[in-house]
Amino acid sequence: MVNKLWEKVKPALSEPVLRCLQKQSFKTMTPIQAAVIPLILTCKDVVAEAVTGSGKTLAFVVPMLEMLLKKQKDDPLKKDFVYSVVITPTRELATQIYKVIQLFLEEPELCHITISLLVGGRPVETDMESLKKGSHITVCTPGRFMDLLAERKQLNLAGRLKELEILVLDEADRLLDLGFSATLTTILQYLPRQRRTGLFSATQTKELQDLIRAGLRNPVVVSVKEKSTISTPILLENFYVIVEPQDKFLFLLNFIRNRRMMKGLFFLPTCACVDYWADILPVFLPDQKVFAIHGKMKQKRSKILEKFREAENTILLCTDLMARGMDIPSVEWVLQWEPPLSPAALVHRVGRAGRAGAAGHSLLPLLSTEDAYVPFIKANQLVDLQDWTQSKDQIKVTQKLRDKVLSMMHEEQKKDRSVFDKGQRAFVSHMRAYSKHECNLLLQFKELPLGHIATSYGLLKLPLMPEIKQVHKEQFVGPKEEIDFNSITYRDKQREVSRLKKLEEYRRTGVWPSKKKKKMAQTQPWEKAKMDKEERKQRKKKRKELKQQNPEGKKGKKRRAVTQAELDELAADVALIKRLKRRKITQDQFDEAFDVDK
Repeated sequence: MVNKLWEKVKPALSEPVLRCLQKQSFKTMTPIQAAVIPLILTCKDVVAEAVTGSGKTLAFVVPMLEMLLKKQKDDPLKKDFVYSVVITPTRELATQIYKVIQLFLEEPELCHITISLLVGGRPVETDMESLKKGSHITVCTPGRFMDLLAERKQLNLAGRLKELEILVLDEADRLLDLGFSATLTTILQYLPRQRRTGLFSATQTKELQDLIRAGLRNPVVVSVKEKSTISTPILLENFYVIVEPQDKFLFLLNFIRNRRMMKGLFFLPTCACVDYWADILPVFLPDQKVFAIHGKMKQKRSKILEKFREAENTILLCTDLMARGMDIPSVEWVLQWEPPLSPAALVHRVGRAGRAGAAGHSLLPLLSTEDAYVPFIKANQLVDLQDWTQSKDQIKVTQKLRDKVLSMMHEEQKKDRSVFDKGQRAFVSHMRAYSKHECNLLLQFKELPLGHIATSYGLLKLPLMPEIKQVHKEQFVGPKEEIDFNSITYRDKQREVSRLKKLEEYRRTGVWPSKKKKKMAQTQPWEKAKMDKEERKQRKKKRKELKQQNPEGKKGKKRRAVTQAELDELAADVALIKRLKRRKITQDQFDEAFDVDK
């Protein structure tokens, strides 16, 4: 079937493009490529939906290059014009697409086509210089592209887009999830209407449908799925396992040790969690390379990702930054600490494995209170999670292992106060993220055994949180011996000197110098804060409804209507005053008529 698809599309492609595909050992064509490439080449707007790893990048790169080659024959490409724009949600995905296109531009017939990468994390001036040198194809993130559009004096990017042939929005639903809706609407206003537009995503959302109506003209919708019953690649096996909350890390640690995986992704809830486990996990995996990446790493991200691609016997700790569009060869396993905040994100997470027809696996540990998530995700996202306990491989967690691992985690925090601080921040940020789950009816924060979870983090003490009750303190298993937390020092000497000065001032004044005193009323549980916010929202809604019922803005009780008799009496009084002014009656007669006492 795939060979037939290739033979069907092959005649429409030029020699340079075919030659480059052959160099990359491209011998088969995926259904999404076979469906989309002819449509774009015949100047159709396309909305493409396909599972992750199905080859969506080549589905728009190949026709984009073919369109530029055709335009070159009719009218040579001009240096100062941008003919193709690809917008992606993250700089990592933009860099990946940029490198794919660069492979094609190495062909002699295509080397005259110029390309630029416009992403954040570097000076805007660098990107401006890149555009001035010539950029027939621009791969960018929406924020940076919007910044350059706003720069009129030195660049005038809007003027360079007058000859735009094709616009591609890759991972379009993710662009909207990240809050780029207003930015995209503004960008579309700068672009010529006579263009081709392609929207590519793995899932369809209501916001995406709104964008389709705003930016495309009579688009052709292409939806390609492996099976009607699943939304992930057919060779990807997805597992779940019910674990005790205090044993989650121990289970995952043993799982990684037993696999000896060449490449694995480990998704964690927050950036702070990535930072903490990046310090702890290497202690237990001395033979594996452990990398860490999250959205708050600005300059380091590209270097870390490149090292991970090149390494073997490695695992990457990450947030959902890595969940979309990233094509990393040979990822065997996708591990997750817990379900993502959005159900749709699970499809993208697990889709980092099992790409382009390769086999892959994913594992999601769940607490006993979260077991309803399995049928929910099957119905909501068509992801079939199999029970790991039914497999032959069994992971056992013994009391001896618990004691040993906990002791080692405690020692790591005692050696360096920065690890202790990271552990506290990681736990608090994790709990805060859990309270914001979209599936909060299934994943309820109030049901979490916070003490057991803090134990799984290997914390030396429970953080000061309003949500932590006495029952949680009883669940928590900390160090066996008493610890003077002020005696834990920073490995960094400068930080330690600064801490000691603050500690001395605290002992003298009773106030920690770097922290402002907060009112007690400001400290409240997140659930209470959420309820207060909802109450304010309801009050505001009620005021709005009352205002609509009384558009003139009249306040207080409704005034009594004036009777006709009162109007007649008023008219008679006015007539009497006029007669007095005209001297038709005397003052005495006027006073008598008004019954004025003398």
